[in-house]
Amino acid sequence: PFDIADGDANHITNFVHELESFDYVVSFHCLEHMRAPEETLQDWWKLVRKGGVMMIVVPDEDLYEQGYWPSIFNRDHKATFTIEKRQSWSPVSRDVASLARTLQGAEVLAIRLQDDCYDRTLLAPGAWPRWLAKLCYMLIFRIDYYLPWAWTSSALRIVCRPLKLPVDQTLGDATAQILLVARKTWRCKVM
Repeated sequence: PFDIADGDANHITNFVHELESFDYVVSFHCLEHMRAPEETLQDWWKLVRKGGVMMIVVPDEDLYEQGYWPSIFNRDHKATFTIEKRQSWSPVSRDVASLARTLQGAEVLAIRLQDDCYDRTLLAPGAWPRWLAKLCYMLIFRIDYYLPWAWTSSALRIVCRPLKLPVDQTLGDATAQILLVARKTWRCKVM
C-alpha cells in the first residue's frame, strides 16, 4: 500500500525505489487527484515488472462530473477522463486510450467504461450554472447524509430528473468509471 502518509504519489519513484519490482500496481480513483496525470502514470508504470500488470480506475467525466468543472462532487479532482471522444467539454480532459499508448512496452488488456446501476435518465450535463448546481448538490448531499440512500434515491430521482439537477449516483450503488488494465511485455526497456 502507498498513501499520502507514505509520500507524494505524483512522484512515487522518489519514495518507492524498487523499479520493475511489482507484479501488480493498482490505483482506484487516485489519478484524477494528481497534478500531472501523464507524468504520474509514467512514474507508476516504472514500478511494474516485465509480465506485471497495472490496473487504473478513474471517474468517467460525463457520468461523474456531468459537464461541471471544477468538479461539484469532489473539489480535489485535477483532471477528468474519457475514452476516445472527439471533443470534450472539460478543459482538463485526458483520454485514457491515449494515455495507455504512451506506456512503453504496454499490452493493453482492457479499457472499458464501467457504469453498472447508473441511471442515464438523470443526466443533464451542465444544465445549471455551476454555482447553482453546487448549491443544489450540497443540499441533496445533506439530505442523503441524514437519510438512508435507498429511501432518498427514489425521492431525489423524482425531484432531480425534471429539474435536471446533477446527482452523484456513486453515493449509492452505481459506478461511473473507466478501467484501464495493461501488462508490461518482456520486450520493453526501463524508461
